[in-house]
Amino acid sequence: MDNSSSFTVNLPDEAATLDLGAKLAKSVQGGLTIWLRGDLGTGKTTFSRGLLRGLGFEGKVKSPTYTLVEPYVISGISLYHFDLYRFIDEEEWEAAGFREYFNAHTVCLIEWPEKAASLLPTADIEIALVVQHIGRKATITGHTKQGQQCLNHS
Repeated sequence: MDNSSSFTVNLPDEAATLDLGAKLAKSVQGGLTIWLRGDLGTGKTTFSRGLLRGLGFEGKVKSPTYTLVEPYVISGISLYHFDLYRFIDEEEWEAAGFREYFNAHTVCLIEWPEKAASLLPTADIEIALVVQHIGRKATITGHTKQGQQCLNHS
């Protein structure tokens, strides 16, 4: 049974994408798994940067395309930003030992979750970004009770 709820937000520029991430940061808590979907250049890393800035991180936020995961500890939260773009086989997920990062005390942001979808925990929140004629569009879905509560308080 799917009890998800979703809404769409137009993001006319990079600042709006950063702001969306910062707004979500207000209600982020340990135990959340957030899937970021979208083609190259749709703003997944920009959204992540906004979320991290909203949590108080002041350093450089880079895409984990080559490192596969970037860890952050901010505002008492351990956040792991994954980028699975380079995965060829979802078994690489198991080999990398990423399963241990997912627990009640962490927040996990995953770019390109479809590369390991059958092995990943269910997304509490899924954000699908697409390019529009002007800017981007984000469809945000809360798939779990925790995810819906987070979205309702952002």
